[in-house]
Amino acid sequence: FDTAWYLSNNPDVGAAGLNSLVHYVETGWREGRDPSADFSTNQYLAAYPEFAESRECPLVQFYLRGRFENKEAKPKIAEPEQVPAYVALSVKPPLAERIARLVAFYLPQFHAIPENDEWWGEGFTEWSNVRQATPQYDGHYQPRLPDELGYYDLDAAPWTMRRQAELARNYGLEGFCFYFYWFAGKRLLEKPIQTFANNPDIDFPFCLCWANENWSRRWDGLDHELLIAQDHSPEDDIAFIEYLSQYLKNPRYIRIDGKPVILVYRPSLLPDARATAERWREWCQENGVGNIYLVYTQSFDKLDPKDICFDAAVEFPPNNSDVPTLQGRPVGLRSSFEGHLYDWKALARKSESYSQPDYKIFRGVNPSWDNTARRKSSGTVLYGSNPADYEAWLQRAIANMTSEFQNKSERFVFINAWNEWAEGACLEPDAKYGYAWLESTHAALTKSANE
Repeated sequence: FDTAWYLSNNPDVGAAGLNSLVHYVETGWREGRDPSADFSTNQYLAAYPEFAESRECPLVQFYLRGRFENKEAKPKIAEPEQVPAYVALSVKPPLAERIARLVAFYLPQFHAIPENDEWWGEGFTEWSNVRQATPQYDGHYQPRLPDELGYYDLDAAPWTMRRQAELARNYGLEGFCFYFYWFAGKRLLEKPIQTFANNPDIDFPFCLCWANENWSRRWDGLDHELLIAQDHSPEDDIAFIEYLSQYLKNPRYIRIDGKPVILVYRPSLLPDARATAERWREWCQENGVGNIYLVYTQSFDKLDPKDICFDAAVEFPPNNSDVPTLQGRPVGLRSSFEGHLYDWKALARKSESYSQPDYKIFRGVNPSWDNTARRKSSGTVLYGSNPADYEAWLQRAIANMTSEFQNKSERFVFINAWNEWAEGACLEPDAKYGYAWLESTHAALTKSANE
């Protein structure tokens, strides 16, 4: 406390003949006054709302406890997140030219399966996590609520997937990339893929990404509390590609120059990724599939695809993206929050100066990210996402693809994701923002075509 500073900045206190310290402790802090140039009452209360609720003088609290708990006297407060307006559905005219191929990752975990019933409780789907989400700071958009499509069940009639395809096509997307779960022949969550592939009236392209991690109770693919593990072998490589071939031959399967595109989430988890790729290529050549186009996601790996006999890599933001930590604390950040806060806007700005590796890479963009629905107070939030900056990021990604690839069929931009509701990464319409993310997707594609 600085008596001279307090009286200089609060002359009414001196004019009334009051004791400056007593005034601050009893009244001044409630009025938002500061005790010195080195302590901010409002910033302290905004950063540590538990003390505001206690109605205890923040300077006294800081002196007695806060400084020993690594509390800051003048904590920096993050800028408030932009709150987009609700955007209504808009029917778009067909695009005159598709300058890039936008594909969104698609999570099929929106239907109950016996394994999830056993591991997480009867009837568990991704919606189970979504419904239980709670806000971790003031203005935190949790829980995220679906809009038009509701809490859909992908095990029901194919209406939902048909409507998803209609929405995606309307707003300029070219396809979905479904996560495919294969564990040495055991397949999980495949029903939606089968529904999509076997219904020709769902007239929308698709491809598959083998999510080749172990499943763990922590949702991180690591070896803690394993639920089901991978078991790789040369025989399994052949069994995998033989089974996958039924999808690769589907007329709606996404191709590059006639080659079916297969994605692998983490090739480094394979005992010998090059040998696996060579086995797949040889089997496809000998069994009527022909040449294939192999892509890996840079979710954890970052290597030259040629080193493992792959054709290209694809960015997978926010993973492996060196996202900077958020500078400052959101107003009202809960004291129970033990997770991580990163700066989504800084992630989006990285696209202003792409570094070009010496191999083929497809750009990836991310509308938002917040997995507190899954991990609660230990989750990760990319703070500051908004449709306008997402649109600019996507437009830059499209421009990069058009400049780097002469072959138009290789101009892919992958969007993470279509429906990762529990990770807060969704293009699908939600109750708060409506079709804002889809509208920005279409705007980026349209503006890029007109440049």
